[in-house]
Amino acid sequence: MNVILLERINNLGDLGEEVNVKSGFARNYLLPQGIAVRATEDERKVFQERRAELEAAATEKLSDAEKRAIALEDHSITIVVRTGEEGRLYGSVGTQEIATALSNGGIEVRKSEVMMPEGAIRVVGEYTVDIQLHADVVKTIQVIVAAE
Repeated sequence: MNVILLERINNLGDLGEEVNVKSGFARNYLLPQGIAVRATEDERKVFQERRAELEAAATEKLSDAEKRAIALEDHSITIVVRTGEEGRLYGSVGTQEIATALSNGGIEVRKSEVMMPEGAIRVVGEYTVDIQLHADVVKTIQVIVAAE
């Protein structure tokens, strides 16, 4: 299915690009989220009329993400958890716990912005975690998981 992107999406395309995606991805994610519209003649005309407005909104989102990134510069958080033998955690530290710890520290971060490609943390130690505030703005923070 061909869609026109209304904002920049990693590994897919930029604002205004017409891309071919699987129909399920378009129907279940892109279209309901308002990230894309079907690529029809009418939608192309509407997009061209709204292009300046969408570019201004994209620029505003980028500047907001850059402001938030400044607050994350050289930032680290400590999460204290219960542990068992050899520093193993009862449970794990995941994206929600990291987002909550950052929010409690005064930096507003959503769970979906925390990137943990290796999965949840299950052992006490120091870890680096990426915070993706925008498709173009990614900051790395230190997460220290300590035992009670």
